[in-house]
Amino acid sequence: MNTARVTFESESGHALAGALDMPEGAPRAYALFAHCFTCGKGLTAIRRLSEQLTAEGIALLRFDFTGLGESEGEFADTTFYSNLLDLRAAAAYLAREHEPPAALIGHSLGGAAVLAVASSIESVRCVATIGAPADPAHVSHLLKGAEFDERGRAEVRIAGRSFTIGREFIEDLDRQDLPARVSSLGVPLLIFHSPVDAVVGIENAERLFKAAKHPRSFVSLGRADHLLSDARDAAMVGHMLSAWASRYIDA
Repeated sequence: MNTARVTFESESGHALAGALDMPEGAPRAYALFAHCFTCGKGLTAIRRLSEQLTAEGIALLRFDFTGLGESEGEFADTTFYSNLLDLRAAAAYLAREHEPPAALIGHSLGGAAVLAVASSIESVRCVATIGAPADPAHVSHLLKGAEFDERGRAEVRIAGRSFTIGREFIEDLDRQDLPARVSSLGVPLLIFHSPVDAVVGIENAERLFKAAKHPRSFVSLGRADHLLSDARDAAMVGHMLSAWASRYIDA
């Protein structure tokens, strides 16, 4: 695949860093990817998935949310809602510079984000999630023991890295009713989840699937871990996603 480094402005005025992966020749469609909590656009599994999508003619924009990776801003000032605004800014960039995204793809908390934002992006024809929680507040278990200071900030360690997080992020997660949003999604949904996912349990996929209206689909990821560390798992997700999405993006 051919990858171009891109930047675009968030609604709060920060420069967000992205990577636009392009297939050989004209893309069949453009897709937008939302990464997992405190991850980034460079996660190995995302690149592998994107390689499969581009091989099958789908361009993919992956980017770092505000305050993460190469994007500007303070992570401590972000919320779940600000992630949705970042996704809308990314969709607007694609519409302005190429064409609007036909598909949204999200991993873990990024999956919750694409489910929550899909109805506000008119071009979206289908949505896919990978290991997504049915309750965005699920990530709160990673923040146990966090002690917030007088500014409402706390230092936490996630996957061996230190982050400063704001209390508003936690409170915003608690306000979300994701099954209700899924129920009124209005576009086809594909849920990927591993029955042995030790980070986001398989019961989350069941809740999302039950909340969704047809056309809805579920694909078990077998023995895959949450981060799709095995290259074969990421490639399989990309291939099945392309085949499923073709019914909608090629219409």
